[in-house]
Amino acid sequence: MGLIQNILAVIVVLGLLITFHEYGHFWVARRCGVRVLRFSVGFGKPIWSRVDRHGTEFAIAAIPLGGYVKMLDEREAPVPEDQLDQAFNRKSVWQRIAIVSAGPLANFLLAIVAYWALFVAGTTTVAPVIGSVAPDSPAERGGLRAGQEIVAVRGEAVRGWDEINLKLVAAIGMSGELSIEARADATSEPRAYRLPVENWLVRQDPPQPLPSLGVTPWRPSFPAVLGQLVPGEAADAAGLQPGDEVVAVNGTPVDDWMHFVDIVRASPGESLSLEVLRDGERRDLAITPGRNELEEGVAVGYIGAGVAPVEWPEEYRREIRYGPVAAVGQAVSRTGEMTLLTLDAIRKMLVGLISPSNLSGPITIAQISGDSARAGLESFVSFLAYLSISLGVLNLLPIPVLDGGHLLYYFMEVVRGRPVSEQAQAIGLRIGLALVGTLMLMAIYFDLMRLW
Repeated sequence: MGLIQNILAVIVVLGLLITFHEYGHFWVARRCGVRVLRFSVGFGKPIWSRVDRHGTEFAIAAIPLGGYVKMLDEREAPVPEDQLDQAFNRKSVWQRIAIVSAGPLANFLLAIVAYWALFVAGTTTVAPVIGSVAPDSPAERGGLRAGQEIVAVRGEAVRGWDEINLKLVAAIGMSGELSIEARADATSEPRAYRLPVENWLVRQDPPQPLPSLGVTPWRPSFPAVLGQLVPGEAADAAGLQPGDEVVAVNGTPVDDWMHFVDIVRASPGESLSLEVLRDGERRDLAITPGRNELEEGVAVGYIGAGVAPVEWPEEYRREIRYGPVAAVGQAVSRTGEMTLLTLDAIRKMLVGLISPSNLSGPITIAQISGDSARAGLESFVSFLAYLSISLGVLNLLPIPVLDGGHLLYYFMEVVRGRPVSEQAQAIGLRIGLALVGTLMLMAIYFDLMRLW
């Protein structure tokens, strides 16, 4: 069931992103007087198509990993004399720039609309209160203490752990003092703390900002009550059910969920005797955690079960909501922030500050799509917006084959006063295909490594 949900979620996500991207090209091409021959979502043989009154074929193809807008162009096929004014290659360089850039811009617009909807509907987050600080960690040396609420990172206000993580990831490679503002409670004044860092998160795979600082977020006590079970894994095979509360393991009482997790992780392949409370009755069950091999030969146990959700205390909950007008500015600001973060991540990957193993391909995208869909509409829309921004940024990179490569040629044409030669474009095409192909293979390889 999880695999099917992942597949359906990624089809919906990619379908929306591709449709918006290609519609951007299509809409501007039509307004520039270019005849569009085909608008296709997906590659390969069409499984559905229709032709409109302008002669454009709209198609949905079998391979949902991309799309294209095919325009009338003398470089691809002979064009009748009476249609030359509708050919893409006959348009001015500025019109061609507008048509090509419209696809990525449509992705940024989609992200703005998604964030606007989230801000208008309202999003709920939890207050970033520190649960514990590790001894001799940057957080402890900087003076942070358990119970404090973080209100700003590097001078920028934050309202939840997700925003804090974004600000910390943006500081990858930093050496010196990381500025964090925190307050003891909601009524006290914030105080600035300076945390010493050196080559912050450089090549950490994956980056773990909070553990690297020695900060553990505060969480309410989670009783060892099972939520979701993964079909076929140890918990399911042992007869455990959602709602079961584990009260003892091998005769030792279980304090809470994390205590139970620690026991399971420390017992790969070992038989455990569980005492479970189900519908007010105690039951005895036996379970053998699976074995998950980590780096350096370390193995941990797992049973394929999640904890049942627990309501957060009201004083720790924060609702972020804006009016329709104010939400526009917030949505544009969030889109700009995520765009700059994506560009900075690409730069840091090129200079070696971020490991290339953080690249994600279609498998990881499918997994995250499914997870975000199961987590609720808010999580799904937020992921859709972020992926739309990533698609827009990647397509604007100056690599031949991508929209950014075409824009590079057209801006060179503006400067030189004449188009880039067909031979130079052909060489660039081969280089671009090699680069994009290599990146795709690397992303799929790292996807498979994460699965294993």
